[in-house]
Amino acid sequence: MMTMEEKLMRKLGSGSLDFESYFSKKALEMKASEIRELLKLVEAGDVISLAGGLPAPETFPVGTIKKITQEVLEKHADKALQYGTTKGFTPLRLALANWMEKRYGIPMSKVEIMMVAGSQQALDLIGRVFINPGDIVVVEGPTYLAALNAFKYYGPKFISIPMDHDGMRIDLLEKKLEELKKQGKNVKFLYTVSTFQNPAGVTMSLKRRKRLIELAKEYDFIIVEDNPYSELRYSGEPIPPIKHFDHEGRVIYLGTFSKILAPGFRLGWIAAHPHFIRKMEIAKQAIDLCANTLAQVIAWKYVEDGYLDEHIPEIVKFYKPRRDAMLEALEEYMPEGIEWTKPDGGMFIWVTLPEGIDTKLMAEKAISRGVAYVPGEAFFAHREVKNTMRLNFTYVPEETIREGVKRLGEVIKEEVKALKS
Repeated sequence: MMTMEEKLMRKLGSGSLDFESYFSKKALEMKASEIRELLKLVEAGDVISLAGGLPAPETFPVGTIKKITQEVLEKHADKALQYGTTKGFTPLRLALANWMEKRYGIPMSKVEIMMVAGSQQALDLIGRVFINPGDIVVVEGPTYLAALNAFKYYGPKFISIPMDHDGMRIDLLEKKLEELKKQGKNVKFLYTVSTFQNPAGVTMSLKRRKRLIELAKEYDFIIVEDNPYSELRYSGEPIPPIKHFDHEGRVIYLGTFSKILAPGFRLGWIAAHPHFIRKMEIAKQAIDLCANTLAQVIAWKYVEDGYLDEHIPEIVKFYKPRRDAMLEALEEYMPEGIEWTKPDGGMFIWVTLPEGIDTKLMAEKAISRGVAYVPGEAFFAHREVKNTMRLNFTYVPEETIREGVKRLGEVIKEEVKALKS
């Protein structure tokens, strides 16, 4: 079934105009997000989607947003409906700095905060400001697909470090850093989703976080810590962000309201040394002048009046049964030889199938059977791993999760059987 976009393209046709010839070289190299394209297929039929990374709409604090919005428009409309500064609405920036100090032990005196149009804009700004073509950027294997896409535009050389259940293998990272040093090469920065990683769901251990900071100082690189999921903890004890251990200003921390308020606000923040913030502020001026001012003022009241701290436990309470349902369903319906992560929080579970099964090729068969997932290949910088997939447990109800995993299990059993025959 064609999408509306495809129907319009077919209707208009290309005529005599060679549209492609007008694009820049970089534009011609651009590719659509594989997850976004997959979701188009899911929308076209009766398919249980375990694919997207969407928060459940039931967790959106609609009543609170209505109340705050009315108050903002009555008392602060002159600010909320006006252009704002590029760095962001000052009361919100201060409220977030105070919240991060209380929550994570990150001193307000050591960071400056800039508001951005979601963490995705932060990733693009980091690419603009820090990456020269050929610079070495270290990522986890697997890592967040949209980060790869954002950085790739600026022409870095990716080095992927494998993970286990305690996050990035810092021992392997250290070996790679030693090897690069002998070659006279330096890493520009390392990117990590340190807690409840997307896509794997794993969390970097406290020991590895501390060692990573030591390595960053020893080999002189910076760390980009993307932390959208840490508040979604369903079991286990919290671990401080890597930024907590940063005494030099080497860590650029990314936060977002997308998982703890509403993704439609498109509102995130960067917490970093003022010197880094200043350069990213200048870069942002050329992109959009400022983030959504109305959303910023609403978010300020949401944080300042304590609604954020009240709402987070409600989100956790809502998602925990869904995570548990997926883990239970995987135990029940997956054949032998299939492995998966068991995250303490976040939104995702990472499934590994036997070598020889290509989950990208298997995806259409799964969709035809009424279930969708995201093939794991796209989450690897060099696309070298073919037998993995990402499952999301936050968007659909428990009974739907069980049915979706059951359907998926049937497809995988057929693939495993075919592989052995």
